[in-house]
Amino acid sequence: MTFEEIHNEYWPKVYRQCMGYMNDPDVAKDIAQETFIKVWQQLPKFREESSIGTWIFRIAVNSCLRQIRKDKKMPKSEFPREIFEETEFNSEPQVQFLYKCISQLPEIERIIISLELEELKQREIAKIVGLSETNVRVRIHRIKEKLTKKFQQYER
Repeated sequence: MTFEEIHNEYWPKVYRQCMGYMNDPDVAKDIAQETFIKVWQQLPKFREESSIGTWIFRIAVNSCLRQIRKDKKMPKSEFPREIFEETEFNSEPQVQFLYKCISQLPEIERIIISLELEELKQREIAKIVGLSETNVRVRIHRIKEKLTKKFQQYER
């Protein structure tokens, strides 16, 4: 698979993954771009110990986590900002609300549910996050329950 084919196939998925973490379209694009720079640089060293998708998502997750740590060290702006803006990402209120809810989950839950939304197999999610498949399955169920409750409150 060429880098261009990899980029075309995984860009939308990585971008959505980053949106789930960052909740900011511009930052998500920057991190997705950073992810693909790393993929391009490291592709010759890829050992195929996992699928290419699992490897790319692990790079994206690490990039998001680095950005979150960096943001925590920086002082917060005094001005409130809108969580979602009109973008090509998706302006559907329910989708915006979903990503807002996801961004409020604990770090490991954000990773798991974002990968689940990208339809990765639970076996691959387990490899990415370093948990057992059973643990991932249980966590996905609990995360979905949390999100369902938030949606029920949202729709009232």
